[in-house]
Amino acid sequence: MNFLRIILAVSVLAGSAIGQGHGDGSAGGAESKAEAAKQPMASTLPADAHVAQTMELDGKTLKYTATVGKLPVKNAEGKTAGEVVFTSYVMDGANRPVTFAFNGGPGAASVYLNLGAIGPKRVNFGAEGQSPSDPATLMDNPGTWLDFTDLVFIDPIGTGFSQSLVGEAETKKMFYGPDQDIEYLSRIVYDWLVKNGRLQSRKYIVGESYGGYRGPRLTSYLQSKIGVAVNGLVLVSPALNPAAGSPDLSPIPWMLTLPSITAANYERQGKLTDASMAAVIDYTRGEYAEDLLKGNSDPQATPRIVKKVTELTGLDPTFVKQSGGRLETQAFLREEFRETGKLGSRYDPNVTAYDPFPYNPTQETNDPILLSIIAPTTTAMVDWVTRTVGWKTDARYNALSEEVNRMWDRGSRNGAFSGSASATDLRVAVATDPKLRVVIAHGWADLSCPFMGSVLTVSQMPIMGDPTRVAVHEYPGGHMYYARLASSMALRKDVLDMVNKH
Repeated sequence: MNFLRIILAVSVLAGSAIGQGHGDGSAGGAESKAEAAKQPMASTLPADAHVAQTMELDGKTLKYTATVGKLPVKNAEGKTAGEVVFTSYVMDGANRPVTFAFNGGPGAASVYLNLGAIGPKRVNFGAEGQSPSDPATLMDNPGTWLDFTDLVFIDPIGTGFSQSLVGEAETKKMFYGPDQDIEYLSRIVYDWLVKNGRLQSRKYIVGESYGGYRGPRLTSYLQSKIGVAVNGLVLVSPALNPAAGSPDLSPIPWMLTLPSITAANYERQGKLTDASMAAVIDYTRGEYAEDLLKGNSDPQATPRIVKKVTELTGLDPTFVKQSGGRLETQAFLREEFRETGKLGSRYDPNVTAYDPFPYNPTQETNDPILLSIIAPTTTAMVDWVTRTVGWKTDARYNALSEEVNRMWDRGSRNGAFSGSASATDLRVAVATDPKLRVVIAHGWADLSCPFMGSVLTVSQMPIMGDPTRVAVHEYPGGHMYYARLASSMALRKDVLDMVNKH
């Protein structure tokens, strides 16, 4: 960036020297070019498209209208600076709620919740044994929420087909940071409600991963800034972890991951139950935390940790001893399956892929799940949008955008992955609306957003009225536990119970 600034400065000086005596106004020309760079480009996306669809659920036929469309994002001058593409599924009927769905990343489109978890159709991805080249065949989704709520899946700018119409610098300034992200996406929710005459509907928000970070912040912003109240909030594998502190001093980083590593082991042994995990949670925030804090002030503390952690995880005792019972995630994922030449996924340790560089000191390839999910989700979504719905575009579809993630502002006070701002907004939103209900739902074995982070966060919240208003649920599986039908059905039941309480 400094090199570019030098080149630009030299260019301006040279232009000024050449321009002297010729009256070409180079300085004014540079300003004009800078202003021109901020001017939005013309839209290339088509008008909204609709198609009537059906699905079978519990022996009943659901009839609904699927829509793929766009909503504008305006800049300070009132010009369209970006276009957010949404996919909605709406059934006929009075007094139907509406749910807005967001995935995470930053840089993930909403396709994962749409075609994996709660939409009317699903495609297989994210489970052990599946291949990126398997047929991307859509099928009716028994775990859908469509029978009890309309669904609107929103792709933030830079994901899916959503696009910025301004230059890179202005795009980053307007869209790629925690605060501006919440501001424009809240307005998109409002605009969809107004456009479709749904302001009086009961409203829910569901967010996965970084979308789970978005959820409480969107709810609070909609309440306080936009003037739209949200009835319920569902956080799927949310990035809601407390500020962990230094792993050299704080026990929290190790407390977050040990239960999920244990859950992966228990699942392989057929021992994964709520009761068995309750004992693990008790140990983690009891004796494990105490012994971590004692360190070498108690000569027996580390041996106790090593003995218990080896028992819980089933890992090689030497590996556990060498790590002092403090299990670093990527080291664990390589060590667990080293004899088979495979890697475990941080999103679900029991989903594996071959390690192409097994003798390198560090992992040199991407996560097994991330490598396998882009092809089926992209193929299924683009085919459905362009062929079934008839929303024709030659734009690229970004199921998972590395560019958005790379450009994301991680220097703001709220940061990109710290759950503190979201946890604060969760408290405020729950305090503001005594009828707001929250479901926080995790896979037991998720190491990317461990369930223990939400357990610790919620346990520190004051009880504001009904203690069940904010509930943490765990299911077998990892980050995308909904890839397992039984876990998807369990999530559906817990969310339906929440909706029925309104």
